[in-house]
Amino acid sequence: MDKAVGYLRAKLPYLGYDIALAEGWPIATGLIEGACRYLVKDRMDITGACWGLAGAEAVLKLRTVISNGDFEEHWKYHAQREHLRVHAIRYRDSLALAA
Repeated sequence: MDKAVGYLRAKLPYLGYDIALAEGWPIATGLIEGACRYLVKDRMDITGACWGLAGAEAVLKLRTVISNGDFEEHWKYHAQREHLRVHAIRYRDSLALAA
């Protein structure tokens, strides 16, 4: 028990519960646990599914972007990066010669 109290006392400046309560922010883990269940467990726990780390991470990142309402912005960024990867880097030597 003393170890837990010591840990929390050391982290006290970072907790800010008074500010969170005053702003009406959640201070319990229920919100986080619910998001984890929604984003992770419901997708990864599908019967018969077999996930590798890279595939699971990619799907979870996409689910998070969609859940946060950032898909349109993310897709524009992704399309720009993919265009650069496929075209600009491939033809950079010939573009430099043409200039």
